[in-house]
Amino acid sequence: MAALAEAMKAGIWFDRSKVESAEDKYQEYLVRGSGVKKAGTQSSGGEVSQQIAEARKKIQDTLKESGSSSKSSSEDVESLKKQVKDLTGIITNMNKKFESLESRLSALEGKGSTTPSKPAEAAAQNGVEDSDEDSDSDVDLFGSDEEEEDNEEAERLKQERIDAYKAKKSKKPTLIAKSNIILDVKPWSDETDMAELEKCVRSVQTDGLLWGASKLVKIAYGVQKLQITCVVEDDKVGTDFLEEEITAHEEYVQSVDIAAFNKI
Repeated sequence: MAALAEAMKAGIWFDRSKVESAEDKYQEYLVRGSGVKKAGTQSSGGEVSQQIAEARKKIQDTLKESGSSSKSSSEDVESLKKQVKDLTGIITNMNKKFESLESRLSALEGKGSTTPSKPAEAAAQNGVEDSDEDSDSDVDLFGSDEEEEDNEEAERLKQERIDAYKAKKSKKPTLIAKSNIILDVKPWSDETDMAELEKCVRSVQTDGLLWGASKLVKIAYGVQKLQITCVVEDDKVGTDFLEEEITAHEEYVQSVDIAAFNKI
């Protein structure tokens, strides 16, 4: 039985009926040779029949196992065939796409190539050369006249827009930065003529400078200082300029201090 099962698993199965008949005969031979003397008795005949039934059952079980194994093997084979078919289709599609890409690349390279055509090669081999006029018409190294005109027109429009922007910007009033400054002008002593000192301060005149109100403020021991307000344009007049011009009147002015500085 073991040998038969191994043979069936290995796929060796030619004629099932012959094998079953041979197996029955072999089992009968084994029963006869086992020392059974009274073959006509009921007990010995029952044992033989039981052994034969058991043998047949084992053969059927083995056949079922073999059938299920062969069925699974056939399913695996079908699955492999399907996978091979799918892979073949994918490879075919990829080859088609690759051929299409190659043809497109060849077309692009042909357009961008500067090699002469076959008629031009033949003419060159025969010693025939094209005229300068024909070569100029075939190869445009510097662009056509229409392209040059388009570039000139674009540059002209660009320049016109720039000029219009500059003109508009020049007409727009610009905001002038101004500052309000309060100066403390100190005399040398209490004997200094403060009226003359103020005249000296106001005598400083320049573009972008406007003097305002003033007053005398007591310091100590009868000494007073002149506190005067002015408005200046920041781009034209600075505090250093005011200090230099006012202290230039040495006979009246001892020093000048910035009491307050505010942007307007």
